[in-house]
Amino acid sequence: MDDKNRVYIFDTTLRDGEQVPGCQLTTKEKIEIARELEALGVDVIEAGFPISSPGDFQSVVAISQAVSAPVICALTRANRKDIEVAAEALKQAKRPRIHTGIGSSDMHIKYKFNSTREQILERAVDAVQYARKFVDDVEFYAEDAGRADDAYLAQMVEAVIAAGATVVNIPDTNGYCLPEQYGAKIKYLKDHVPNVEQAILSVHCHNDLGLATANAIAGLKNGARQAECTINGIGERAGNTSLEEVAMVLRTHQATLGLTTGIDPKKFYAISGMVSDMMRMPVQPNKAIVGRNAFSHSSGIHQDGVLKHRENYEIINPEDVGLASNSIILTARSGRHALRHHLLRLGYDVQKIDMDEVYERFLMMADEKKEIGDEELRSLVSGKPARA
Repeated sequence: MDDKNRVYIFDTTLRDGEQVPGCQLTTKEKIEIARELEALGVDVIEAGFPISSPGDFQSVVAISQAVSAPVICALTRANRKDIEVAAEALKQAKRPRIHTGIGSSDMHIKYKFNSTREQILERAVDAVQYARKFVDDVEFYAEDAGRADDAYLAQMVEAVIAAGATVVNIPDTNGYCLPEQYGAKIKYLKDHVPNVEQAILSVHCHNDLGLATANAIAGLKNGARQAECTINGIGERAGNTSLEEVAMVLRTHQATLGLTTGIDPKKFYAISGMVSDMMRMPVQPNKAIVGRNAFSHSSGIHQDGVLKHRENYEIINPEDVGLASNSIILTARSGRHALRHHLLRLGYDVQKIDMDEVYERFLMMADEKKEIGDEELRSLVSGKPARA
């Protein structure tokens, strides 16, 4: 594998994802998810924000003990106390990373920090240099980079790499950018930061305008090589970039993009359900990749096409993401082909059935019910009413 084409998957389900109101996890639940993330093949697990609470501190310690393959990352602000607490929490991690940073947009510099560009640059460099005293792997985040001035952002990226940052995160913190804008920002940094090849650029996109996955892919196309994501796209406000979407875009368009990950997509469906259950955060039915309707077909035209040749209407094999098969849902919009498919599945000899008559009765029943299940199908064939 060409390392230049390898995209590292950074999962922040347990940190950024957990910021959703009502989605807090116990340490035991975090460990269970972390182990599944390790099995999924993520490269980095952001385990928490240690200084924020004793529970978060303990979770970082426990996850550091529980998993060994991924890098274990802890978030901090650009101050020494945060960094010291994160370093303490990561002491037992086999591959520790401190993730520190500060605002990079003029809006954040003025209204969040009441500071100047020069002072913020000094704080950024100091934070990275101090973090490097504790760990060899330091990631710097330039918060609100999506709205930052490109020239100043390039100056900041150059300075933190010189200070020892191994990864530089370019977050579209508010989900503001269009894909071409975000991609151009990454390209600008690749073209204007003299020491950019000494670090990995990372994409961290939010979904406020529904563009998180598109922006992340645009950043990767322009030279970023780490993608920060969450399972099910969970996260603050409208959510983060969805891990399963990024991984399957790269897999589906591997011939075009030439980018690979170490992710095992067959584990997506199971871990999606686990995160949804533990965080009490339902997955919308039409969610890409893992929604319950993602591989369901109810239109008669689509059902007929899928039954003739799956790829007529499916660009992803459901088995590739951990589903046994697609679903042909029987509704009033279903055609004869779908009805025949389900009768064969139930063991009926369709040669001995008057399909025209059964189909007419099926349409009348389907007009009254949203979906037709196996028991109703049996009643249609037998002529006896289904049990209530």
